[in-house]
Amino acid sequence: MDVKELKQISGPPEAHWYYRAKFDLLAETVGDFGAQRVVDVGAGSGVFARLLLQRTGCREATCVDPAYDEDSDEGIDGKVLRFRRDFERRDFDLALLMDVLEHVDDDVALLAATAASARPGTPIFITAPAFGFLWSAHDVFLEHRRRYTARTLEHALSEAKLRIDWIRYFYATILPPVALLRLFTRGRDPGQGSDLRSASAPVTWLLDKALTAERRLLFPVNRFAGLSVVAVARTK
Repeated sequence: MDVKELKQISGPPEAHWYYRAKFDLLAETVGDFGAQRVVDVGAGSGVFARLLLQRTGCREATCVDPAYDEDSDEGIDGKVLRFRRDFERRDFDLALLMDVLEHVDDDVALLAATAASARPGTPIFITAPAFGFLWSAHDVFLEHRRRYTARTLEHALSEAKLRIDWIRYFYATILPPVALLRLFTRGRDPGQGSDLRSASAPVTWLLDKALTAERRLLFPVNRFAGLSVVAVARTK
């Protein structure tokens, strides 16, 4: 989770069209697996873990991030939300690596460490920014190391000895305007922040509708293009 980016949008993250679409995609996956206990690796502020506890059947969630000052617990609607600096349990049903791999020098090592902390067969839900040609000041500001394609993510997962269920692209509907934006703003100062901003109500409504339709109709078969590459892999 890009904490630096969250500071640029007004209101809670779940009210922003971009994060709402990503959470809806995550919530569907949690529902598909019937996940009750979730671990969110590199969770930052724990936005998605909180939403899972509030809006799905998930009963407990653990956010793992070495940046935390100390371990702590919270209660969310009578459910447990833990913040830990390192893994401490192996009984979770689903692991999340959401916009994390691109921040680390050794993505295979992080994947392998996540797998080692889980029981055999545990699914891991992964999102990462897609396509190197979209590299821009946006990535520099967010301290990314790389962007992925389905093929390069598949290679990293295979190197980490994970079994791949599927790999697809998301945010295909907004890829053309974002690609044009990156083209025409190439060379801008990274200090100006990421490209993600709050949008007007009519634009937000339009994007919500477009991404909902994409998630239901295109995403299940999209192996071609999008702003994000998404995968589910399992521990062996």
